[in-house]
Formats: sequence, structure tokens, C-alpha cells
Amino acid sequence: MIMHALRRLAAPFALAFTLYAPLQSAHADLDKLKQGGILKVAVYNDFAPFSNRESGIDVDFAQALAGKLGLKVHLLPFDAGEELGDDLRNMVWKGHYLGYGPADVLMHVPVDPRLMNANKQVKIFAPYYHENVRLVRDVRKIPVYESIDSLAGKKVGVEKVSISAMVLLGEQDGKFRDNVKIYPTAAEALDKLKAGELDAVLANRSEIESVIRQDPNFAVSEATFQRLPREGWVVGLAVRNGDVELAKALQAATNEMASSGELAQIFAKHGVSLARP
Repeated sequence: MIMHALRRLAAPFALAFTLYAPLQSAHADLDKLKQGGILKVAVYNDFAPFSNRESGIDVDFAQALAGKLGLKVHLLPFDAGEELGDDLRNMVWKGHYLGYGPADVLMHVPVDPRLMNANKQVKIFAPYYHENVRLVRDVRKIPVYESIDSLAGKKVGVEKVSISAMVLLGEQDGKFRDNVKIYPTAAEALDKLKAGELDAVLANRSEIESVIRQDPNFAVSEATFQRLPREGWVVGLAVRNGDVELAKALQAATNEMASSGELAQIFAKHGVSLARP
């Protein structure tokens, strides 16, 4: 989806969060949630390994966060909008015009100063994962990977409308374009790689790890492209800007899970190594 491509372009800057709302109303908001016993959490549809058909890393993480607050989770899965601002409006601070949402918290939001400045109605905080684009290759077909030129003449899979597709198709004036194979999802491209129909796949590290699962026939390498943010990007949580006490509680729960190793265990359950911001 277009939004997924835009999300993967976000820069990895952690934010020390500032309190904007009056303390009294903030306490009231958290108290109201605890009285109801439910934490409404928005997660993206079709976004494996983080959230896909109400399962994945973000789903398990959301359930654990709610448990730390003494609440139960009510998931609000939704399709990504054209822009991140649409998702923040529909699922965090206003609600969709069709009556769906808003949630109390949205998972997997880029912790990016530009996004924060453009969306003052929300608070983006609690960075919990550092994502990167990587190249995974079949070592039987590409024994050595030294640079992008190693992909010349090789069949490389990418997800449609993703940052991986954008950078690979445009690299060196389209030098590799004829051999790029486009699939609906990165998972489908990775399945084709494992089946021997591709030589390599360019995708997010989390997507690669969740499918390849340390298979010795495949190697993961850093891939440098002119238009690709080499440092990757960081994702965190988003709540309404006035929900200060909820943000503080979620931040504390995230910190606790990161320190105890519980967060890493959730990632490992889905075959992904936790890269902390």
C-alpha cells in the first residue's frame, strides 16, 4: 500500500515526550479507561509480521501493554490510508467519517519529527523497534554479494508500492528494472525465493527474518541505494495529544518490557530479532 511505502521512509529519531494537557483531565482519561476495562488498539491490516488477521508482533505487544495497565485489548484493525496523517486522524484523534474509531492508541507509528510537527493533535512516543531494508539472497545462486551490481541479471523480488520497489526500480537509471519481479506482499516474494523462483528479495528486515527463519541457504546483507535512508527508521506508539497519563503509562510499560526481555521474546516468537532504537 502507498501508506506502507511512506511509513518505511520515516527517519529514526526518538522523541523525549512533552506534556501538553492539564493533569486533571489526563488523569480522568486514564481513569475512564480503567473503569471500562478496555484498551482500544488500532493495528494495520495485511502488515505481517506485525499485524495480519489480528495476529502478529504488534498484536501481542498490544495485549501485553494492556495487561500492564490492568486492561483487556479490543483491536481495531484497519486499512492504511493514502498518508500517515489520514491514519492518525481516523484512528487516533478524530475517528473515521464512517464511524470506525478512534482507538486509544495506534501501533507502529514512525517516530519522526516531521510527522510530529505536521500532526499536533497526537503524541508519538515509546520507540520500540528500529527497522531497515535488507537484501536476502539465495547463496546457491548468488554466492557472494559485494554491491548492488552483484544483482545484474538476477531475478529480484519486491513488494508492490513499497520503498524497496521504489529504490530498486529507480537505481542507476533503471538498470535492474527488467529483472525486478513485483508481488502483492513481501511475504509472497520471500516464498517465491524459498521455492527457487527468485535469486534475491529486497524487503524490510523484519519481513525477511519472519519468513526465512535462519535458513542456511539464504544470506541477508545490507543494501545501499541512493534514495534509501541507510539508517532505517524507528516506530513507536501514538495517542491523542491530551492523553498524557495514558502515554506515561504506556511508556513505562514499554520500558519495563524492553528491560525485562519480554519485548524481545514477543519478537522472537515471530522469528524477528528485536532491534532497539
